[in-house]
Amino acid sequence: MFDLTLGQVCEIVGGKLIGDATIRVSGVSIDSRHTKPGDLFAAIAGERVDGHAFTDQAIKLGASALLTSREVAGDQVIVPASPDALDPAIHAIAKLSAHVRAGMHGVEVVGVTGSSGKTSTKDMIGQILSHAGVTHAPAGSQNNELGLPLTLLSAPFDVKYLVAEMGMRGLGHISHLCDLAKPTIGVVTNVGRAHIGEVGSIEAIAKAKSELVSAIPSSGVVVLNADDERVIAMRTLTEATVFSYGLSESADVRAENLHLTSYGSYNFDLVYRGDRIPASIPMLGEHNVLNALAAAAVGIAVGMEIEDIARALTTLKQMSKWRMEVHQIPGNVTIINDAYNANPESMSAALHTLTAIPATGRSFAILGKMHELGTTSDEIHSQVAKLAIELGVARVVAVGELATSYGLPAMSSEVSGDESSGVNGQDSVWLPDFVQACDYIVNQVNSGDILLFKASRAEQFEVLAEQIETALRAKWGQQ
Repeated sequence: MFDLTLGQVCEIVGGKLIGDATIRVSGVSIDSRHTKPGDLFAAIAGERVDGHAFTDQAIKLGASALLTSREVAGDQVIVPASPDALDPAIHAIAKLSAHVRAGMHGVEVVGVTGSSGKTSTKDMIGQILSHAGVTHAPAGSQNNELGLPLTLLSAPFDVKYLVAEMGMRGLGHISHLCDLAKPTIGVVTNVGRAHIGEVGSIEAIAKAKSELVSAIPSSGVVVLNADDERVIAMRTLTEATVFSYGLSESADVRAENLHLTSYGSYNFDLVYRGDRIPASIPMLGEHNVLNALAAAAVGIAVGMEIEDIARALTTLKQMSKWRMEVHQIPGNVTIINDAYNANPESMSAALHTLTAIPATGRSFAILGKMHELGTTSDEIHSQVAKLAIELGVARVVAVGELATSYGLPAMSSEVSGDESSGVNGQDSVWLPDFVQACDYIVNQVNSGDILLFKASRAEQFEVLAEQIETALRAKWGQQ
């Protein structure tokens, strides 16, 4: 939260003022439906919706003034033309966020990046640090040129810890976000093949992620995954204090004696230096143990006691949608909605989690296209399908026209048992759309089965998961 006059906003963004320079604004809104009194409504001209068409609605809901790229009715600052493909208002919001960040004193800003797991890790860090002071870590993946500035601008006045997720689509993107956020602590979760189609190689991805490490001042802290050789190698790029985490014996903060519970979560010993504390997390998957260790390392870095961190881990909650969300529905059917996004590493983690959970019935992996994998896409999708079968997934179901990359047979040619594309009686099938997938899966599912939904964001698999859950509830409710 900040407090600026419209005149100050004009000066910061280098715009043209129309109206009353003394008007005060205390927040930024980019959605007229969610505008609050005192907000500066930023009219962004997107691909589908132009915010300039909704300025009247924003004012009716209490917006104090407008940030625009062309003149409309009302008190406003018209921002200068954009130097690149981004909307001019997005550049202006970035300038405002940098100004607000410069006014933050005594605030630890934690930057989190990685090919997968960064949102869950960001959420965990925020929850751990909230036990030590006022913490700002908005839910969701606010990790780009617009989302990160909005994170900075929405921080409360008394914030002590601000946790900012940082994504990338190429070299220089994370450096730009660091220029705005000025992180004092940097966390790198892993380096994987997400976005390899855009940057060309996994080495380039590692270089892009390392921009966060290079941005941390020598007085700061860098937290690195000791189990990822490309990540731990980044320790040579910084003069800051380095904390490593992982399952490796070399990790500063590590988990030992992992025990899988009947729910699919883990109990373990949290180990740091001479301390060993029993700990647990109420979340699925071994990969979430690693995310929790990253959060624990950040807690240690800011001075929290390991006992307090262990207690905080037991109270963790899933803060962001469609990330290993577990729904238990009638008929003793379990749905795991991990549909927010997917890349090869997160897909592997999800499949390992699916097959590790004790279940009385069969496991279904309902998978959609993974995007941005470039020329290796078909090969990687085929590898994921084979991994699912090797892990013992009973039915692998690829859905969508683009999901033919998994190399599974269409339903019309599906056969069962040892003649199928699976092994040991496992069945695999490709279905072209949500309608056919819903019909097929609802007919196949029996009591005790467990279903995983996962695909890239563009595939909107949360819609399919909801449709199937609704249909299954109706199916079991009728019996």
